[in-house]
Amino acid sequence: MPHRGTRVPASDAGESRSERKNRTRQALLDETLGLMSDRSFASLSLREVAKAAGIVPTAFYRHFASMEDLGVTLVEESMRVLRRMLREGRRDLAARQALPTAKNSLDTLLRQARENEARFRFLIREQYGGVAEVRRAIDTELRLFAKELAIDLSRLPELVEWDAADLEMAADLIVTIMLHTLGEWFDFDRRDPYDERELIRRTEHQLVMVFLGMRAWQPRL
Repeated sequence: MPHRGTRVPASDAGESRSERKNRTRQALLDETLGLMSDRSFASLSLREVAKAAGIVPTAFYRHFASMEDLGVTLVEESMRVLRRMLREGRRDLAARQALPTAKNSLDTLLRQARENEARFRFLIREQYGGVAEVRRAIDTELRLFAKELAIDLSRLPELVEWDAADLEMAADLIVTIMLHTLGEWFDFDRRDPYDERELIRRTEHQLVMVFLGMRAWQPRL
């Protein structure tokens, strides 16, 4: 992640205007995540985001219509990480043709969280944050994510008779558990291995209960 105060470097002679614009736009997104390491999105000002990216405040509007627009874009980019995780899980489902194990699901989640901590922190913190447009964007993206997971679950032989509502409810339970786990994982001191092991143990038990319940559930006919 870029450090706070990173300046957009002078363009190379061969760099096009479009490339410069894309580079500056990405700098605004990256520096916003950096500024939010210990703050909420609502506490940021357009001026300080522009300064961190090395541009004047008026130039901000060449890239985003408002701070809210920037926040929604951050949501969409951060959710791409979750979708990548879902694609990884999809390959596992296709290979196994069975419900994933709790351990595999949790291992995948925590690996992605370690690799993309700033983005996951942003989603967790702003899910109930003070900017309505960002909250709505996160809610919409998570609903879409759960629907995609439900479609994947519907392809499993043991769930082919489930209706869409039940599949979406099961997917929503899995997503809710995962997000809650991430929130706790970010909050405690991860230098204490006991805390992390306890969180992982508890989350695995929660997922096992959901998966066992799914296997025992009788779909409505």
